Amino acid sequence: MPNAAFFDRRTEESEMAQNIELLAAYWTIAGTDPHTDHEYSPYDFKDRVTAVARAGFKGIGIWHADLEYTLRKYSLKEMKKILDDNGIKHLELEFLTGWFLDGEEKRQSDILRQKLLEAADVLRPHHLKVGNFFKTQATMDRMIESFAELCADGAEHGTPIAFEMMPFCDIDSVGKAMQLIEGAGAKNGGLNLELWHISKLRIPHEKIASIPQEYVISVDINDGTWECPWDLREDAINHRLFCGDGEFDVKGFVNAMLKAGYKGPWGTEVLDAEWRRKPLNETVKKAFESTIAQFPGHGRSSTAEAHRTQRKAKARKARTKTRKAKASKQKPSKKSKPRKRRK
Repeated sequence: MPNAAFFDRRTEESEMAQNIELLAAYWTIAGTDPHTDHEYSPYDFKDRVTAVARAGFKGIGIWHADLEYTLRKYSLKEMKKILDDNGIKHLELEFLTGWFLDGEEKRQSDILRQKLLEAADVLRPHHLKVGNFFKTQATMDRMIESFAELCADGAEHGTPIAFEMMPFCDIDSVGKAMQLIEGAGAKNGGLNLELWHISKLRIPHEKIASIPQEYVISVDINDGTWECPWDLREDAINHRLFCGDGEFDVKGFVNAMLKAGYKGPWGTEVLDAEWRRKPLNETVKKAFESTIAQFPGHGRSSTAEAHRTQRKAKARKARTKTRKAKASKQKPSKKSKPRKRRK
């Protein structure tokens, strides 16, 4: 007969399973290629919102280039009404880079910052995601000062600013991330924590969970492989997988963050070249089901999960073998190579 500890654990898992709200990040459902001159989605904004809401999502993401494209058809007020009519509570606006640089990059960043914050006045996003995709010569003092200024601007528009830590940018460790947030000292400034980046940086889940919750604005989960035959950027833009399709301990990360007290929306950010070409509704369905299955009370039975894990391991080995064979014969296509963002 199960002991008291068993029932205590089941009660704890049941409590954690409640109030889980998922957000479909932009690139997961965009159906287009990142780091190109056509980063806007071919799917109508209303169709995307309707699809994610029908699947069970409570949030959605929109990229700056897609926002500009969408505004050709809808006004900001019309976009907000579409979100509200479909019960979408959380909107993620992204992505602002160059805010701590100089010259033309800073000038273009300031223009985009103004557009995004003006949109925030109407759309009322959960947060604005910011960061950078390349390492620079910027000092930590400069980044702290610039982040504080950005947060001050965001506060005037009622918008939290979430910095995304990545393995290929200046802030690539928990220590640096904490230094940035604590140095800026802004109540509306914090971090976006994404499992793919955390895993590639080899940061233990316990260390991420130890970050004070007041510094955690948003969390994204996904999956991937520990090793790959291509470079890190290629992996990031074309092989960031749905939860359960890779090798990361997604459930372990989710449980660590739940126990740490995270109560915000959970984004699912997938950049997979194969899924990018599939129909919107099929992608949305896959996104929701694969993500919600990572949470206590929403997954499969332990026996079914064990069999599923075995099947995944065999399939993963076959895919890896095929990928390595292809990689040895040809280089990644030009479309797969990261490009410098348009000015």
